[in-house]
Amino acid sequence: MATSLNEKLTLTPVLKFELPSLPYAYDALEPFIDKLTMQIHHDKHHGTYVSNLNKALEECKERPASLKEIIQNISAYPTAIRNNAGGHFNHSFFWKSMKPKNGEQPLVKLSEAINHSFGSFNTFKSMFTEAATKHFGSGWTWLVIRNNKLEIGSTPNQDNPLMDVSDFKGIPILGLDIWEHAYYLKYQNKRIDYINAWWDIVNWDEVTNNFQRAN
Repeated sequence: MATSLNEKLTLTPVLKFELPSLPYAYDALEPFIDKLTMQIHHDKHHGTYVSNLNKALEECKERPASLKEIIQNISAYPTAIRNNAGGHFNHSFFWKSMKPKNGEQPLVKLSEAINHSFGSFNTFKSMFTEAATKHFGSGWTWLVIRNNKLEIGSTPNQDNPLMDVSDFKGIPILGLDIWEHAYYLKYQNKRIDYINAWWDIVNWDEVTNNFQRAN
């Protein structure tokens, strides 16, 4: 039976996403992450994830209400949506997790939680660095809350701990992009140098906010 004009007008529109602006200038994270890497990473890589996600959603029968809904029910969607929704979510999260160096440390409540879960901040930092360094291939390393405790783990490709298909689950409060495009122009194959530099630009205010929202 043909669909009437009125029925067509009441259909939920296909969700459209836009590339968010960086919360700082391209060169704001230098010398830790260089300007050209930030331009390519944000404009080209993240931009492509957004564009491809919108194209994939146009062909999808499901009509999700939000990016988070897609992520949390990713097993219901095709691979193109999994890859590109993950890429959009992860990068949007990543940009906010950094800011120009200012010598910050985690605020009291987050610091206490880190000490409770890992023994000390230095132990946490070493464990996170090791997880990111040893992860094979492309992916992300995360600090998450699960069962009222902080945990460290990694996900492959553009997966994240909110996905229902992820082997490592939790509410992310900090994430590090360990795809080569995130660091190769400056650090080449030295992932460890990139990770060590990244610690100087972690936005602990944002991480603390993520922690408080998750509790």
